[in-house]
Amino acid sequence: MLHSSTLRICNPLHSSGIWTRIVFMSKFADIFSDRRAEAVAVAEEEEEEEEGEEDIGYWAISSRGLGSSSSSSSAFDFREATIDRIRLAFSLDSLTSHHLVTCYLHQIHSLNPFLRAIIEVNPDALEQASVSDRERLEARRSGREQQLSPLHGIPVLLKDSIGTLDRMNTTCGSYALLGAKVARDAHVVERLRAEGAVLLGKASMSEWYRMRSFGNPNGWSARGGQGVNPYVSSADPCGSSSGSAIAVATNMVTVSLGSETHSSIICPSDHNSVVGFKPTAGLTSRAGIIPVSPRVDSIGPIARTMSDVVYVLDAIVGVDPRDEATKEANKFVPAGGYRQFLKEDSLRGKRLGIVRHPFFASFNGTTVISTFEQHLVSLWERGAIVIDNLEIENVDVILDPRRSGEMIVMVAEFRRYLNEFLVELRSSPVRSLADIIAFNVDHPDMEMTEQYSQDGLIEA
Repeated sequence: MLHSSTLRICNPLHSSGIWTRIVFMSKFADIFSDRRAEAVAVAEEEEEEEEGEEDIGYWAISSRGLGSSSSSSSAFDFREATIDRIRLAFSLDSLTSHHLVTCYLHQIHSLNPFLRAIIEVNPDALEQASVSDRERLEARRSGREQQLSPLHGIPVLLKDSIGTLDRMNTTCGSYALLGAKVARDAHVVERLRAEGAVLLGKASMSEWYRMRSFGNPNGWSARGGQGVNPYVSSADPCGSSSGSAIAVATNMVTVSLGSETHSSIICPSDHNSVVGFKPTAGLTSRAGIIPVSPRVDSIGPIARTMSDVVYVLDAIVGVDPRDEATKEANKFVPAGGYRQFLKEDSLRGKRLGIVRHPFFASFNGTTVISTFEQHLVSLWERGAIVIDNLEIENVDVILDPRRSGEMIVMVAEFRRYLNEFLVELRSSPVRSLADIIAFNVDHPDMEMTEQYSQDGLIEA
């Protein structure tokens, strides 16, 4: 709706009580569906108690500043906004980081009770955004605004397995780690803070990366509930970085971080129609991340465009003394970063291999095949060299985690490295995998052990 050339892009939210309602809905109502009516009743009571409080109303954003209704103003819509568009709005003084975060908080408040993408909102997000706005103003006054990082003031969501030394939890979707404190920020979080990013919160995920049980649904955790594919609610959202992908797809955040051991970035990005990038193991540090198998674990960005993915990738790559693999991988990071390769003709001359078997078998008779062929034509028209119908020897064995031996290694390394991670925590209710299993047994209502198995944890 347009009013005097100004777009009102956020619905009303009370500035007081917003955290209570968001955390309540995502943390309790989303977990226990039989208590949904109770959750709604509590939320309505909070609304009634706040009737006399000031309503911050709609955020009207224009080129003359927030709240302006000048006919010469140009509106900014946060939906589908890329980092470049947001940065331009920052530079034109038609958007602040504080107001952008507020819009995302409203989106979370509206959608998260149904989609369950966010497990926890950062209570310091608005303050971080305000700091970013003050820094931008100071940089502008001193002529340094163009030197600010592309991620400065940009809201970023973190998977719930990425450690943060702040008021947020890092639980891998489990109540067993609720209240635990990490010793330090994960290295990728240190990099994001140094770039001036705003940490919006933690994304839901498959509990313990679905290592709790491969029979449990993708995107489910005791703390977060069942993540929902926003395009087809009955469809698999995939995992384990389900919330990171769902949140980006539904404009709850600009960009997010996920982690991958076995398709945990690529698969949910595909299923929720966003862009996911899985870096080579060691290109981004795994230090401070709840581990599965450090040989192959990787931390990578999820966004709505490849450009946004690259902005985040440039921010988080680099050597970390706490992750030996980053020293070797850093040799392959191009001088000047990856943004320099974002060119319209970047596909020209690139060789792209297409492996159809056995991936296409399940799509026979659907529009997927014809759509894929159209994309191949588009790649070819843009100068790519498409090499079709490549075959991978023993691909059936490779794709079967048990026949390939991958599962044996993952289970063994998960136990070893998880125990090491838990011992290093500054404080924690649990200190070993055995403690986690016992916690689940002792708290069947919280961890829903009657409905959801933990046979994977027991096997490990």
